[in-house]
Amino acid sequence: MNVAGILKTKGFDVITASPSDSISAVSNILGTKRIGAVLVVDKAGNLRGVLSERDIVRGLSESGDGCLQLKAEDLMTANLVTTTPSETIDNVMALMTEKRIRHLPVLENGKLVGFISIGDVVKSRMDEVEREAAALRDYIATG
Repeated sequence: MNVAGILKTKGFDVITASPSDSISAVSNILGTKRIGAVLVVDKAGNLRGVLSERDIVRGLSESGDGCLQLKAEDLMTANLVTTTPSETIDNVMALMTEKRIRHLPVLENGKLVGFISIGDVVKSRMDEVEREAAALRDYIATG
């Protein structure tokens, strides 16, 4: 399976924030949508960064509750690691482990087409393992 398969199952909706959105507003988005990160996209639709719960917690530890008045661009990770729809799950797992990241924007020809998390990748891999085990059981039972 590849990233396109994850997006086909998960969907292509991407929750975004503006670089000028307050951390308070982004926190509300994360809580309401029950997600761990948003992509930060400028008015022209260009991907500028990713802002995660961890980034916000780090900001709180450094700045206290004043952090909530900062902007998304102040805390976001701007040096992004991305993937493509054709990338394999195994390669994505290795990349996320090596880079110690939990979220990956998915780009095709430089255009944002999705956003996946480590949870999406693990679920996909577990579903694949379950399908393989069922196929083996069927093969043994009919063989």
